[in-house]
Order: sequence, then C-alpha cells, then structure tokens
Amino acid sequence: MTHQLLIGYADRQTFLNRLSGSTKLLCFVGLSIIGMTTYDTRYLLGIMVLSLILFHFAKIKFHEISFVLSVILGFSVLNLLMVYVFAPHYGVSIYGTEHLLLGHHAAYFNLTTEQLFYEFNLLLKYTFMVPLALIFLMTTNPSEFAASLNRIGVSYRISYSVAIALRYIPDVQSDYRTISLAQQARGFEISKKASLMTRARGGVQILLPLIFSSLDRIETISQAMELRRFGKGKRRTWYMAQRFRRNDYLALLIVGALIILGIVLFKVNGGRFWNPFHA
Repeated sequence: MTHQLLIGYADRQTFLNRLSGSTKLLCFVGLSIIGMTTYDTRYLLGIMVLSLILFHFAKIKFHEISFVLSVILGFSVLNLLMVYVFAPHYGVSIYGTEHLLLGHHAAYFNLTTEQLFYEFNLLLKYTFMVPLALIFLMTTNPSEFAASLNRIGVSYRISYSVAIALRYIPDVQSDYRTISLAQQARGFEISKKASLMTRARGGVQILLPLIFSSLDRIETISQAMELRRFGKGKRRTWYMAQRFRRNDYLALLIVGALIILGIVLFKVNGGRFWNPFHA
C-alpha cells in the first residue's frame, strides 16, 4: 500500500493549476494580509467560503492533507485556549460591552459573549488561510513559479531558491517517512499505541537523522550549482516561463476588488473591528 506525501505539487487538470505562479502568490499574499488585518466577521466569512470553494475546485483529496490539517487544528485549538487563558477579557475591552455567559463579573476566568466572538474571528482567520496555503503549495509548479517571480522583478537567485525550497518539501517528507519506518523496524514504537513520552522520544530520534540528511542534501545542491556557475550572470532564461493570461488578470482583478472592499469596511466600521454589540 502506498502512502501519500503530506504536501507537494501535483499536476491536476484544474484552472488553478493553469494560473501563473505569480498570480497565485499575489492573490495569496493579498488575501492573507487583508484577512489577518480585519476583524469584520462578515468579511472573514465571505473569504472563508471563497477559499473553501477554490479548495473544492483544486481537487485536493482529504487523505492527502489529513495529517497536515490535524496538526494545524491542534495548534489552532491550543492558540485559542492560550488567548483565553492569558486574556479572558480582551473581547470585552475591544467591543466595550460585557454579556456574561459563565461565572460572575469579578472572576478572572468568566466567559463572555464578546470573548467568544473575538475568538470566533480568530478561528475564521485560520480557516480561510489554511485552504489558500494548501492550494498555493499543491497547484504551483516550483520551476514555473520561479520563472514567474523573476518575471515580476524578483532576482533570479531568490526565485531559484524559492523553487528549490518548494521542491524540497516532498523530499523532506519522504525522508521523514523512511527514517520513521526504519526506527519502527528497530523496535521503536511511535504509533498511536505508544505513550506520549515514548512518541516524543521517537520523534527526536527521527528529527536528528532528518536534519543531518537535509544538511547533506543542501551541501550537494550547493556544490552542483557552483560547478554550473550559478549566479555569475545578471540574467537567465527559463524553460518553464509562463505569460499572464486572461484568467490571471481576472483573478488579480477579483482579489484586488476584495482587498478594496476590506479597506472600505475599515472606514465603515470605524476601524478593524465590526462590533455587533454596539447599540
């Protein structure tokens, strides 16, 4: 039985795969900045729905990303919990009202509607960001993306470094799985049956060989690039270069309109926060 790598480019026949890498980068960065800046729940719900629709059209299977999603979900829940532990009244200070759900007003860990609403907005930010990031990583050809970056003015040295990093993600995952299976074959139990501490020690035993193998690979790539005199010229040509097409301009136009809408809502709301508790 074969196992799917965690994340990596796959050549699927979708309109998202056919978009230029630069288009997807600009759209991802633009939506990420405006989405992480605003706290307008209506706007966040809108771009969350949009990101889920795009994720559906990307034809990414759940089993391909289930592990990544479980890790992200765990960190998201932990972050929301820590926000409540260290600032349980932050929502009250933002929205200027206090609607008590649990506890009493003098208690430190009382639960208010305002705090829940604030943390719900945080959850929406995670929800819309994750599909967009996965779409970008799994529908973007690293070589074409490097050519696109160079086309919009980024140095080809930086562009090529980004391409190598994207190509290296599946290799790291493959090495991780190989080392994990080797450790299990030696009798180290790191599955769900083992205790948390045993799994943690097993994780360390995997990470150390993974780091050393990664350093060896970096050294090999560096030497190969030096032998080919990479970086000596001021310019270079690209085999995978792709021009902007109609769909690229359309995608940039739509995302630009969404960003403008988010900026307009700052003025309408009198700031970054939409306050439904305001009388």
